[in-house]
Amino acid sequence: MASNYTTRIRLNQQGDGDNPNSWGTVLNDGVISLVDEAVAKYTTVSLGSAATVTLSAVDGGTDVPRSAFLEANGTVGGAHTTITMVIPNVTKGYVVNNQTTYTTTTNVVKIKTAPGDGLTIPQGAISQIVVDTDGSVYSTNASGLGLGTAASADIGVCATNIADVSLADLRYVRTSATSTIVASDLHIKQGSLIVGTSSRAYNPILTLTDAASITSDFAKGNNFLVTIGGNRTLAAPSNAVAGQSGSIYIIQDGSGSRTLGYNTVFQFVSATVPTLSTGAGDVDMLVYMARSATTIDAVLLKNFDR
Repeated sequence: MASNYTTRIRLNQQGDGDNPNSWGTVLNDGVISLVDEAVAKYTTVSLGSAATVTLSAVDGGTDVPRSAFLEANGTVGGAHTTITMVIPNVTKGYVVNNQTTYTTTTNVVKIKTAPGDGLTIPQGAISQIVVDTDGSVYSTNASGLGLGTAASADIGVCATNIADVSLADLRYVRTSATSTIVASDLHIKQGSLIVGTSSRAYNPILTLTDAASITSDFAKGNNFLVTIGGNRTLAAPSNAVAGQSGSIYIIQDGSGSRTLGYNTVFQFVSATVPTLSTGAGDVDMLVYMARSATTIDAVLLKNFDR
């Protein structure tokens, strides 16, 4: 009886009387070594600009899709945004590690059988996948990971990610908290945030770029500083919100005598636009409160010195 091969990982099943005097070698090379690969081998698959990379199967010999672990590597994209690895259409499990570099944000790496639709493996993801009897490819889902019906999400910063936060990050205080959370004298209660006596809360001073028109982004902070080297105008800040308050230090350079004009969003007491202190190195502070995104009430405190 002639030798044949197992369906899924293509091991050599020797026929009666086959391979006289070399039967043990065939067993070692065509069965035992291949079982070792199917259980534990890690193989790197190079992907590139080709739309499809087919992982060819070999009966009784070493091949890529027999490996238990596959790493997708290389730089993908170019002529095709979707790059697909095609695996044999037999039931089997794999762990797939997508370590490819994408040329654009629209690139996709998929794994599929010839008749199947395929499964996307996110960049940088390590996915446990299985191939069923219909040739469909599935990955471990949230329920399988013990997460119930929770959707999966990456740690990151965009709208589809779970934001990376800590107790020191005050941007994510729950306003609906019903109990007290205490961490290093930071108390978060329903409707309030309390900083303990051994802690402090502060907003850093951000340095603005000196230019003919001095710009600021109120989304980045409340307090600013600029040293002016010529006659300047303070432009309307971007991203101001009603209720935001802070200060802007304006410092004369070593020559002094610099003037500062203001965009009309800045409103002053008695409708009188203030003038700066003019001595070399003089320090003035513009204290402000945003009445709205386009109306900022301000007072200039002059010549901090003693």
